[in-house]
Amino acid sequence: MNDLEILYEDNHIIVVVKPNNILSQSDSTKDTDMLTIIKNYLKKKYNKPGNVYLGLVHRLDRPVSGVMVFAKTSKAASRLSEQVRTHVFKKRYMAIVWDDGSLKDSDTFIDYISKADDNSSKIVSSSDGKYAELSYRVLECDKKNSLSLVDIELKTGRHHQIRVQFSSRNHPLFGDQRYGKRDNNQIALHAYQIEFIHPTTKEKMIFVSKPNRESKWINFNI
Repeated sequence: MNDLEILYEDNHIIVVVKPNNILSQSDSTKDTDMLTIIKNYLKKKYNKPGNVYLGLVHRLDRPVSGVMVFAKTSKAASRLSEQVRTHVFKKRYMAIVWDDGSLKDSDTFIDYISKADDNSSKIVSSSDGKYAELSYRVLECDKKNSLSLVDIELKTGRHHQIRVQFSSRNHPLFGDQRYGKRDNNQIALHAYQIEFIHPTTKEKMIFVSKPNRESKWINFNI
C-alpha cells in the first residue's frame, strides 16, 4: 500500500480511508497495518526521529474498508476513546446483504454477542454475551441477484457485530467468508461515515467516503 488516502489532518488527529484486507493494527501475521503505515507517513512528513505517537481509537475488521480516525496525541486519544465508550462517536456503514425478499425495509437488531476462541462471534443469551444493537434501512434492491444495499447505523461496536447479526437472520453479507457463502468475493461492507467531536476544538466533525465502485457495489447507485 503506497497511497494513503487522507481526508483530514491537523495537530491532533488524522482521518484516513482504510482499504479492504489491510489490518487496523499489527497482529501475529506481521502483515501491513494502518497504524504502521500512518506512523511512517508522519515520520517522513515531519522528519521526526525515533518513535512517532499514534493512538488507535477504533478498529475495522481486516476485510472491511472505510473511514478511520487516529489520534496524534495522547490527550486526543483519551478524549476520542471516551466518546467511543459513551456512544458520542458514531459510525455508519453500507453493506450488501443476501435478500430473498424477506428483509424488512428498515429494522433494529438487538442481540447479545459472545466472542469465541477461534476469533468468531455468535448470538447468545443475555447472561452469556454483550449487548449489541444496530439499525438499518434498505437503500436499494437487486431482485435479479437476490441482493439489497443497506445503510447501517451501528449503536454498539461488538466483534463482527454487523456480520453476525445479519447472518443470524439469514441475510449474510455478500462476500463474507466466515459467516456467509464461502467463495472468492470480497466482503461488501464499508464504514462510509464517522461522526465525533474534535478532541480540542469541540467542533462536530463528519467525514464521508463511499465504497469503491467494484465487485457487487457497481450494481447499485452509491
